[in-house]
Amino acid sequence: MKQLTLFDMPESHDTAHSTPHNHWKLFIDGASRNNPGHSGAGIYLLKDSEFALEQGFYLGIRTNNEAEYYALLLGLFFVKKMIAKGDTLHVISDSQLVVQQLRGTYKVRKLELKSLNELGKKWLAECNGEIHHVLRTDNVEADRMANVGVDKKLPVPQEFITVMSNNGITW
Repeated sequence: MKQLTLFDMPESHDTAHSTPHNHWKLFIDGASRNNPGHSGAGIYLLKDSEFALEQGFYLGIRTNNEAEYYALLLGLFFVKKMIAKGDTLHVISDSQLVVQQLRGTYKVRKLELKSLNELGKKWLAECNGEIHHVLRTDNVEADRMANVGVDKKLPVPQEFITVMSNNGITW
């Protein structure tokens, strides 16, 4: 009779046929020309260090903090369509306020940000995600896309607006 130890894998476990987990990096940035002003959201997504998506969107007249939150939500909106169970997600932002509010380190005092923060936390958890702060110099692609969104007035997908509405967020 074979003795099992704590670290033995069950014999039925076949690592050659197990599904590998993907590692996603979502870079996000919001831009507001004046505060409030014409705003954009930029997302830049990598899957296992390979380019997956880049997009900028025009948000209309928003504050910079609102634009940062909408960048997060737009990025997560797209990631949720692509990510698989067991995958990991690292969201990277240069907004210290958004990162610390999502982590619960800072309180969300502005009423207009509370529902955005709550939905961001929910979607981040659903995607098995963590959020990280970086300097602006380490977030250039998302920043570029946010500015493209403003410059070209690229519209937010109607489906996103509908999802926001379904979550109690008025567009």
